[in-house]
Amino acid sequence: MSDDVFHLTPVDVRRYDFGSALRGYDKARVDQFRDQIAEELERLTRANQELEAKAKGFHEQLRAFRERDKALNDALITAQQLRAETREQAEREAQLILREARAEGEKLVEESRHEVRSLQLQLEALERARQAYLAQWRAFTERQASELKAAEETPAPRVPVPSDRASEVVKEKSPSWLDEGGPDEEDAK
Repeated sequence: MSDDVFHLTPVDVRRYDFGSALRGYDKARVDQFRDQIAEELERLTRANQELEAKAKGFHEQLRAFRERDKALNDALITAQQLRAETREQAEREAQLILREARAEGEKLVEESRHEVRSLQLQLEALERARQAYLAQWRAFTERQASELKAAEETPAPRVPVPSDRASEVVKEKSPSWLDEGGPDEEDAK
């Protein structure tokens, strides 16, 4: 018989009446066998109930483990997404910092080049001014040398001057630089 149609309990076994017949089975032996079957059914029923309780507990644990597994997977996916987003953000920030640093570096290099060019122009202007000054000084000294040479070659005229006034006339007629010991810059120009 299948389990769906016939369910036998220990009480059913104990109460079942076989009826009497004329040369039937030994009633004591049948009762004894029925008691053994009932005890075995009771034991099997208890074992079945314990197994069902364990199975139910295992099903609950399995459900809890599946929920934890799902939660862990969700957390792992979220962590991976966060890591990817963080990495992308860090890469974007790094690229931005690099672009800014390059722009600042190029600006500094350009400013340095401009400053170097300006200093070169100033140096060239100073060199030209130096050369012009040296040329003027050379021309002045050559002119003074030629005037000195001409003065040395020309004899001084002898003019009679009254004695009181002689020193005053000489001072009035002589150049001012003779009194100071040399030509001044205005005469050099």
